[in-house]
Amino acid sequence: MLIERSNLSKIMVVKPGVVLNPATNVSILEYCLDQIDMVLLMSVNPGFAGQKFIESTYDKIVEVREMIDAVNPSIRLEVDGGLNLENIGKAARSGADTFVAGSAIFNSENYKKTISQMREIISKS
Repeated sequence: MLIERSNLSKIMVVKPGVVLNPATNVSILEYCLDQIDMVLLMSVNPGFAGQKFIESTYDKIVEVREMIDAVNPSIRLEVDGGLNLENIGKAARSGADTFVAGSAIFNSENYKKTISQMREIISKS
């Protein structure tokens, strides 16, 4: 089903992607990586804001980045969940290039400053 929807998505000028929950093995990407434009790694269990980043996600980022680079380096590697000023740099150094940060921004006193700090950390990683 993913393959059929992926081809339809490309005709409709949208970019298909795959989301992997923390418990999902990255080997599943072997079946579809050549047909997608983005991989989203959940670094928390979906559904509850404010969770702590799952440390084993760093290894997954490295592994998925290697898989992406072998197939199509333009595929985006996004990470969502538990990102903050303390860990976003390591996520970037591990190979992620797109980031979702909710609580770290919305619980800060200055959204703009926090976003700027995150961008700065990412750019130096």
